[in-house]
Amino acid sequence: MERLVKFEVLGQEYPFYTDAPEEEVKEILQLVKSQLEQDTYSGKHVLPASKLAILASLNMAGKYVKLKKEFEQYKKRIDKQIESLTQKIENSL
Repeated sequence: MERLVKFEVLGQEYPFYTDAPEEEVKEILQLVKSQLEQDTYSGKHVLPASKLAILASLNMAGKYVKLKKEFEQYKKRIDKQIESLTQKIENSL
């Protein structure tokens, strides 16, 4: 069931609706907060909120792309292992 969630970051509140489970929402919001905190300072210069949001989005997108590639490699490796095991089982019958 969709519900309203309020998220505060950089002193501003952002309300949004979601039907994601509570634990998933908490994990997502924590990830966003930690990414924004990590990107809040670039050296000694404080970044404006708009640039910070873009930087955080790019960082998360980069992590997503990396995980997606790693998952594809994992699937290929598992498929090869399954094929090898299938062959061994068929040969032993």
